[in-house]
Amino acid sequence: MVPDGGSGAGDRAGASGETADEGAALLDDLRAAIGRYVVLPSDEALTAVTLWVAASHIQPALQHAPRLAVVGPTKGCGKSRVLDVLHETVHQPMMTVNTSPAVVFRVIGKNPPTLLVDEADTIFGPKAGDKEDLRGLLNAGHQRNRPAWRISGPEHKPTAFPTFAMAALAGIGDLPDTIMDRAVVLRMQKRKPGERIAPFRSRYSVPELNTLRDRLTAWLAPLRSTAEGLVPQMPVEDRAADTWEPLVIVADLAGGHWPLRARAACLAMTRNEVVQDEQTTLKTRLLRDVRRVFEQDRHKEALRSQDLLAALVQDAEAPWAEYGTKGLNAYHLANLLRDFGISPANHRFANGRQAKAYARNQFIDAWARYCPDPVQPVPAADEVVLARPTHGKPPAPPTGTLPIGPSGGPAGPKPAR
Repeated sequence: MVPDGGSGAGDRAGASGETADEGAALLDDLRAAIGRYVVLPSDEALTAVTLWVAASHIQPALQHAPRLAVVGPTKGCGKSRVLDVLHETVHQPMMTVNTSPAVVFRVIGKNPPTLLVDEADTIFGPKAGDKEDLRGLLNAGHQRNRPAWRISGPEHKPTAFPTFAMAALAGIGDLPDTIMDRAVVLRMQKRKPGERIAPFRSRYSVPELNTLRDRLTAWLAPLRSTAEGLVPQMPVEDRAADTWEPLVIVADLAGGHWPLRARAACLAMTRNEVVQDEQTTLKTRLLRDVRRVFEQDRHKEALRSQDLLAALVQDAEAPWAEYGTKGLNAYHLANLLRDFGISPANHRFANGRQAKAYARNQFIDAWARYCPDPVQPVPAADEVVLARPTHGKPPAPPTGTLPIGPSGGPAGPKPAR
């Protein structure tokens, strides 16, 4: 157990002679080095990455192997650069972008590597193909003692392969919920014109980062047995606590300002993911409500933006009249639908006038994926269908208070860089 108000590190020293205070200084050095090469979404994200890297050096002492989800809306957001930095600082890095799942199964043991997976959409997306084994390994490996059983060897014996290993996954768009729920999530964005980073050059960048890696190993390897016995006080519960506990353990071993900094980052980043989940739920609700508006008049193939907004806001059971500061507007609507590939366009109506409008056919794919119609029972042969099936009352609005966004923007905080 961590002593009250203490770091849990006492005056322990690693093989390199680094004391707890020097451990805090080492984490400061690592944090500064990472921040030179990548622009992360926030100070809390930079703290989280620093602690995640350090936690990889005590993997054998951990009960959970947190994932690091490095996601962004487009290419060029710095996701691969994050993996470059991780490759030079984590414990036994193993890039798995082109690695056979069979190889990964066989290299994970009592002292597992740290898996670094670029282009994660090739594993979880529609192009996954024959990567089911690797996908299963990444899902199971968050918790210790979750082996994967396979038939192996010339005698075809059932064999248990360990799956427990820390993993960082980079990809465009959110990863599946099974990964995101077990991950520290970095929501990357493209750099703004004024944001500068140091160029990553192997000649001098790699030796600098490798030196930090070696210092981490020298400090933390002797503390693995100590880390195994620590039960830190966590500011979150359930799966979030499982995911963040290894990072907080490292912070408590380091002492100084790191225990408070780690817990502040934990709270801020888990709360941000709660907001993201609320926004995702809200977007699905919007798709359902837009479908209801179109179904009120099946003859319309397009609706003017202002007409669609008016219909949405007038629904007393929906949250749109209270969205943002003055209710849902055209900007909000376009922003919420952007992730589905839906946007307004000029449309010529029967009266010859043009206006910004949303076409029904833009929504068909999103409706099918995110809010499919319930399967209707097939009528018996002797039944006569007198009217089209009804879809019933629109879904109940979400409970609780909706997040209030800034004027002119969507609810909740803006996506971080």
